[in-house]
Amino acid sequence: MSSLFTLEAPCSWREEIRKSRFIAHAAPVSSAEAALAFFDQYADPTATHNCWAYRIGTVYRFNDDGEPGGTAGRPILQAIDGQSCDRVAVLVVRWFGGTLLGAGGLIRAYGGCTANCLRQGRRVPLLDLAEGEVACTFAELPLFKARARDYGAEVVRESFDEQGARLVLRVPRPGIEQLRQVLADLSRGRSVLAVRDAP
Repeated sequence: MSSLFTLEAPCSWREEIRKSRFIAHAAPVSSAEAALAFFDQYADPTATHNCWAYRIGTVYRFNDDGEPGGTAGRPILQAIDGQSCDRVAVLVVRWFGGTLLGAGGLIRAYGGCTANCLRQGRRVPLLDLAEGEVACTFAELPLFKARARDYGAEVVRESFDEQGARLVLRVPRPGIEQLRQVLADLSRGRSVLAVRDAP
């Protein structure tokens, strides 16, 4: 089990800082495309700035949307990391209230608003997942899929040929050996769960 968390569901946080209004929207995401779609959905065209960041494992991006470089997107990303979050996207919408905050004030505002939003959202621990692949006959396929689900594995892709099916699975690392044994037993040793980067 890793010490990282994602959000159970989208959440929001509002605050006013020296007459500027800030609203942070955060959501769990599984891909860069999902993060960008979330930003498109929640961005407000009437706002002065729609700044954002996301982290999905080693993949991350951030955007200052016209704020001085490094004062919005990067602090949002740093707050995501500081809250031990992963697979999370955060959009912070700002309506300028007439008082300049300065670079330090913007960094504190965007980072603080993000941290507050993530703190009040319901967080769930992220499992340390590995990707595995296993082949089986057509007759074994329904039972393989059912047993994989029993061990917390998720079928990511499946392909078929004349011999049967090939499944690509996301498997929680703590259950790899048990699932490997179960699938081998079901197939009388013909099928082996091959895991990439297995410990």
